[in-house]
Amino acid sequence: MKKLILIVSLLSLEIQADFTTLSTTEVQAKIKQGVAIIDVRRQDEYARYGIIPDAYKLTFFDKKNNYNTKQWLKDLSSIVKTKDTPFILVCAHANRTKIIGKLLGKKIGYKNVFELDGGINYGWIDKGLSATKIFVNNKPWYKFW
Repeated sequence: MKKLILIVSLLSLEIQADFTTLSTTEVQAKIKQGVAIIDVRRQDEYARYGIIPDAYKLTFFDKKNNYNTKQWLKDLSSIVKTKDTPFILVCAHANRTKIIGKLLGKKIGYKNVFELDGGINYGWIDKGLSATKIFVNNKPWYKFW
């Protein structure tokens, strides 16, 4: 039911979103400027494909497409301190980030929401860029010892 409500709400939004799709090169430039990367995928996806180095893991949808917007926004606020602070959303193929980005921009009022075009699979890994695999205690495999 929550998913249906979210979809209906998003359909009522204007076509023009309050967030911007960035190319891989543009994302790399934003990273150098210190803009936070928020990876919204699930743990199984992090383990399989890795994450962009220094990205924050903040899963939005679980395997059954359930979500807890209130808790997710609380967790986001510990990373993104104001609604004017820029940040970049990343998922597998940039489908979930479009849904979340529209929600954050149109309904919640965030002003500087970006997404990686093609997600981590087509906008990062396919471009030959590295992804860090995280297995235990949110530490990269090479920091266990």
